[in-house]
Amino acid sequence: MLTLKLLRDDPQFVVEKLAVKNFDASEIVEKILEQDRIRRTCQTELDASLAAQKAKAKEIGTLMHQGLREEAEAVKKEVAGMKEHSKAIEARMEESRELQDSLLVLLPNIPDDIVPPGKSAEDNVVVRMGGAMPQLGNDAQPHWELASRYDIIDFDLGVKLTGAGFPVYKGKGARLQRALIQYFLDFNTKAGYTEIEPPILVNEASGFGTGQLPDKEGQMYFAQQDKFYLVPTAEVPVTNIYRDTILSESDFPVKMTAYTPCFRREAGSYGKDVRGLNRLHQFDKVEIVQLSLPEASERALNEMVLHVERLVNSLELPYRIVRLCGGDMSFTSAITYDFEVFSAAQQRWLEVSSVSNFKSYQANRLKLRYKDGDGKINLAHTLNGSSLALPRIVAAILENNQTPDGINIPKVLHEYTRFIRID
Repeated sequence: MLTLKLLRDDPQFVVEKLAVKNFDASEIVEKILEQDRIRRTCQTELDASLAAQKAKAKEIGTLMHQGLREEAEAVKKEVAGMKEHSKAIEARMEESRELQDSLLVLLPNIPDDIVPPGKSAEDNVVVRMGGAMPQLGNDAQPHWELASRYDIIDFDLGVKLTGAGFPVYKGKGARLQRALIQYFLDFNTKAGYTEIEPPILVNEASGFGTGQLPDKEGQMYFAQQDKFYLVPTAEVPVTNIYRDTILSESDFPVKMTAYTPCFRREAGSYGKDVRGLNRLHQFDKVEIVQLSLPEASERALNEMVLHVERLVNSLELPYRIVRLCGGDMSFTSAITYDFEVFSAAQQRWLEVSSVSNFKSYQANRLKLRYKDGDGKINLAHTLNGSSLALPRIVAAILENNQTPDGINIPKVLHEYTRFIRID
């Protein structure tokens, strides 16, 4: 959530920057500032009323001391009327504050200066590429056919048990999933991230804190009876660990990693591009989260991008890193780098990670703050990244490593899978 101070200081800057995200903020910003003016006017009136009441209270004491009881009672009635007036002012203030808050959450985060303008993924900028492209024959099969051929993932059984988008992993397919999760966690913890095992159900306050609510209700699964949401990513519970917290400068950086199953409705997703593992309603993902001092968050972002790049590299997959344009970024992000791996059999790039800096946007919603050396309370910065999402990683591993004798497993996974080939 953007701060009121930013909107007061330079509303035109906010409007112009949000236009990079193709978001017209002019009307909302003006309404927010109007409510801010009303609230501050009310505060001035309330302060004056309370001061007058205090003065009248002293007057009552003086009159009573002088034995002028009738005059004192008259002033008491006057004070009673002033108190009612103060209550009415407070009610107007609260109404204005609630309306202001409801408008503030409609504004997305301001994009960084280096975020390119654009409307869709077509306008994203490739930052760099790595890894060798696999050389497959014309008979190369997509992962959903390989999954059926080697009986490692059963999409039809998932439909029977639950519905489309809920695959069942079997045999070496299940072991590959488990191996990837463990490898990703080990890779992250060796880099200094503390492993967290969070709940996979969160309350509304947690969803609001990281910006999933009220923006993405339609994409989240909801347990109506208990009012809990199934997590769309581990970012939500892990970042919310520090909701309503004041840290010290010496606590930073805070680095956490977590594995969770993730649940997303992905309504309206159809066609060949979402076949097989390309888009699921339930999938496994390992996440990294950092809390940073504001002056260090750009460095933290670069560090996280390099960390994920090393991880993708270790799997021997061809990849590219793209900086998202304004129109392709999330509501809460200030800057995002996507990692995509090349799917040789499908001849397309598949997104496997997003690494984002939210700056103070999430922290303002979370009330995640820190006390600096001068004792001043400031908002922290938050960052997160996929490290990694499994479905499309698995798809690329299966497709890119297929041979006439089976599917070769990347070397770094051998000690985790306890097999080197799926055959």
